[in-house]
Amino acid sequence: MEATAQGTAFVTALEAAWPTQEPQAVEWLEALKGAESATCIVTWSYCVAVGIHCAAHGVDRAQAIPAYLHAFAANLVSAAVRAAVPLGQSDGQRVIAGLEPVISEVSADALSASLDDLDSASFAADIASQLHETQYTRLFRS
Repeated sequence: MEATAQGTAFVTALEAAWPTQEPQAVEWLEALKGAESATCIVTWSYCVAVGIHCAAHGVDRAQAIPAYLHAFAANLVSAAVRAAVPLGQSDGQRVIAGLEPVISEVSADALSASLDDLDSASFAADIASQLHETQYTRLFRS
């Protein structure tokens, strides 16, 4: 639910500020928007929405992947700083700066990977995420 709420918010904000001009992407996005009805509401997973819009705006994978990973890491550090972890703003920025080599390495691995290389198995994290998603109160919900 959180990923789709973020994705929908991302698409709404991006389309308002930087409308997609790439004809194929516009056609695809409009078809999805047109699929909404009382029984079917189109939702956007954040990572998919970012990928679609990067492609539509001519942002290549070599730029998009590290930017996405940096934003993801910065979001986690920001949540930690706000959640009373004994970490100030400057220390939070140092943590993000310290993650840049890892982000670069992961980005390079992703760029050279085939679709067959991209997978994961994180059963415990998936189960915990399912339990977390159904909780009523959330600290940093989009």
